[in-house]
Amino acid sequence: MSVAIIGGNECMIRRYAELCSDYKCKVKVYPKMTSSLKNMGSPDLLVLFTNTVSHKMVHCALGKVGIHTKIARSHSSSIEALKKILDEHAV
Repeated sequence: MSVAIIGGNECMIRRYAELCSDYKCKVKVYPKMTSSLKNMGSPDLLVLFTNTVSHKMVHCALGKVGIHTKIARSHSSSIEALKKILDEHAV
C-alpha cells in the first residue's frame, strides 16, 4: 500500500516513515508546499494533517490524487493520530 502524508511536522518525517514501514506501507511525506507535490502520483491512501497545512496545499493534493485513493483527515499530526488512521485503512 502506498501512503502520501500532507502536512505534519518536519521533525517527525522519520517517525512517520518508520510507522508506515511497520504497516508494510510505502510512504512519501510532504510537510510543506514544494514542487515535488505536483509529482505525487496516485497513492492508495492520502493522509491530510489539517492543522499544519494550508488550504492551497490541500486543494493541490486533492487535485492530484486518483478516484480510487482513500482520503483520511486528522486535525492532529501526532504519531498516535497516524497510527489510528493506518489501523483503520492499511489493514
